[in-house]
Amino acid sequence: MSNSAENSSKRPLRVAIVGAGPAGVYAADILTKSNEVKDGDFEVSIDLFEAYPAPYGLIRYGVAPDHPRIKGIVNALHKVLDRGDIRFLGNVTYGRDLTLHDFRSFYDAVIFSTGAINDAELDIPGVGLQGSFGGADFVSWYDGHPDVPRDWPLEAKEIAVIGNGNVALDVARMLVKHADELLVTEIPDNVYQALKNSPVTDVHVFGRRGPAQVKFTPLELRELSHSKDVDIILYAEDFEFDAESDRQIQSNNQTKTMVGTLTNWIAEQPEDLSELTASRRLHLHFLHSPVEVYDDAETPGRVAGIKFERTELDGTGNARGTGEFVDYPVQAVYRAIGYFGSSLPEVEFDHSKGVVPNDGGRVLDASGTHVPGIYATGWIKRGPVGLIGHTKGDALETVTYLLEDRDNLPLAAAPAPETIVELLENRGVQYTSWEGWLALDAHERSLGE
Repeated sequence: MSNSAENSSKRPLRVAIVGAGPAGVYAADILTKSNEVKDGDFEVSIDLFEAYPAPYGLIRYGVAPDHPRIKGIVNALHKVLDRGDIRFLGNVTYGRDLTLHDFRSFYDAVIFSTGAINDAELDIPGVGLQGSFGGADFVSWYDGHPDVPRDWPLEAKEIAVIGNGNVALDVARMLVKHADELLVTEIPDNVYQALKNSPVTDVHVFGRRGPAQVKFTPLELRELSHSKDVDIILYAEDFEFDAESDRQIQSNNQTKTMVGTLTNWIAEQPEDLSELTASRRLHLHFLHSPVEVYDDAETPGRVAGIKFERTELDGTGNARGTGEFVDYPVQAVYRAIGYFGSSLPEVEFDHSKGVVPNDGGRVLDASGTHVPGIYATGWIKRGPVGLIGHTKGDALETVTYLLEDRDNLPLAAAPAPETIVELLENRGVQYTSWEGWLALDAHERSLGE
């Protein structure tokens, strides 16, 4: 047995996980339940760090309030943290309150699960105009994120939402839905008041490819039709299917379900759209690629419309431009084309992909060599793709590699659990504990009642 393994057998393996969203909690849970731990080969001591006072990451700050089933994942995460074998330390920011050197001193391994919270960039003219917003920022606002101002300028009657994923549909649904329908949810009062006073009449959602290539899920699509006094409008010229589309429909039940739903909706839609009587309309457009957000002489510096190039399917599942351009007069544009990760101090970062370079979760340095004891999981590892459930398998891969490396980890010089708390207190960091969060959560719930 190596000296490292021999020393590690005399004390618990100390692991820090940075980021308390689903990715971090799943990694902690999988590590505590690993066969090696259950068989008594070694013990593990895990500290879960979070920059915000509250745990759960994007489940708390990135899911629309009218998603109770998805929010129900919080209950599962709560059960993991409530067991008492994983210590939660909130309101601790990596790179500000603790450095990589600190983590090296107190832990044998570090897993980064910091996710991706920023909007992916849309590189077209006019995205900086007043009235052009990031979808992720809007989601953070209506979820009451502490870093986002409480006010949001809901002044537009006609709005464009760019993107064909779940976030795009969340953004569109929240913009067009009547606020009183949200009173049964966890919606903050300032958000309710702003949405109630919104003058919106039309929200247009644009996707670059066809109906068979959308990235949202059947659940998201069905929820669109549940909004009262909102008509959904589709356009026959946007329904193009090629051989690759047919293959996708036949080989993927989810795609088949969504295409079936969309085609049923357009078949049931009256030919004369003036027969639709709802006070708000949600338009779904496909085969549109954004070209420019523009202002005009009446509103210089403010969004006045958006230009698209019509596209066509190219037989590979992608789309190409046709040279035909169309304009839509709108007063606001929301970009919802995906999230993007943020770099971490002292850790290599791939700025083109928004991820920490890694090999199956083993973090790599600039030369492509694994940095001993440093790992990643979740969206900071693989990018903002897949559903929440995919994060479990991702965490399992990372933890498996960590356990394979256990005998060769660089052991911490000060592994005692109380030493990191003493350091935080000496630095004046007002960290939150699990018990503190439960008290805060109970207070928030009482206010909600």
